[in-house]
Amino acid sequence: MTVLVTLGETMAVLAADRPGPLASGASLRLGFAGAEATVAIGVSRLGHPASWTGRVGADSAGTMILDGLRGEAVDVTRARVDDAAPTGLMLRERRTPDHTRVTYYRRGLAGASLVPEDIDPELVAGARVLHVTGITPALGDGPRAAVRHAVDLARAAGVTVSLDLNYRARLWTREEAAAELTHLAARADVVFAGPEEAALIVPEAGPATMARALLGLGPREAVLKLGARGAVAVTHGGEAVQDVVPVTLVEPIGAGDAFVAGYLAGLLDGTPLPDRLLLAATCGAFAVAASGDWEGLPRRAELDLLHGADVTR
Repeated sequence: MTVLVTLGETMAVLAADRPGPLASGASLRLGFAGAEATVAIGVSRLGHPASWTGRVGADSAGTMILDGLRGEAVDVTRARVDDAAPTGLMLRERRTPDHTRVTYYRRGLAGASLVPEDIDPELVAGARVLHVTGITPALGDGPRAAVRHAVDLARAAGVTVSLDLNYRARLWTREEAAAELTHLAARADVVFAGPEEAALIVPEAGPATMARALLGLGPREAVLKLGARGAVAVTHGGEAVQDVVPVTLVEPIGAGDAFVAGYLAGLLDGTPLPDRLLLAATCGAFAVAASGDWEGLPRRAELDLLHGADVTR
């Protein structure tokens, strides 16, 4: 039985292998990425069945994405192949060793064609967690309606709703985002945000104060992702603080989504709040210690590797 359901856009990615401007003959690595897909993969690798719903084009990129998700044991039986629009593309350039520049080709493409009819009510109602992000509703009226429909289905069935604000300034204005994300946060059970994202819908303050303000909107848990400063989580029963797990940085991509995957896996495990935060931080560390958005995500047997244990078989 699928225990985590998520929906959204997954795109093909062309990522530069080395720093410098893109030029003729540059070496690019082909892959795929999407915030919700990364969470689904992370949860699946930690032993909880996950499903992804979305649209890809009837093209090689769409086939690669669906095959890749299947290879990670993510259920894609509710994904749709759109004959009318190609798969979106992300071009990732390492302009300098410490600065990445990303260009998206997504407007009017398959991922932005999601509609409420794409959501399987039985799948959502049978899950334990529905995870959505602020990226999908920013893609247009159809995706926004699809997210709202999925949240309504989950709430009606008593399914935990997880929301990562994931504000993308290129997709909509702060005012548009604030209105929609406030609505979604009020209907969520668990909310994740960075401080700048949280400031869209609650007054700017210290992390714990902002997390408590998020709780005031309706969720039962609020988690502030603080980057290199770690994270803080607040519930109606208390709060916990987590430092980052130290690793050698390879690529600062996908850490936030990996963090969410770890936290939700801990929630599904039934572990206490501090343990959920530690698992989340561990997954985030694994993500940035490897190239790619999701490729470095850990499996259950590897979790102790970053805490000094020898996991050699």
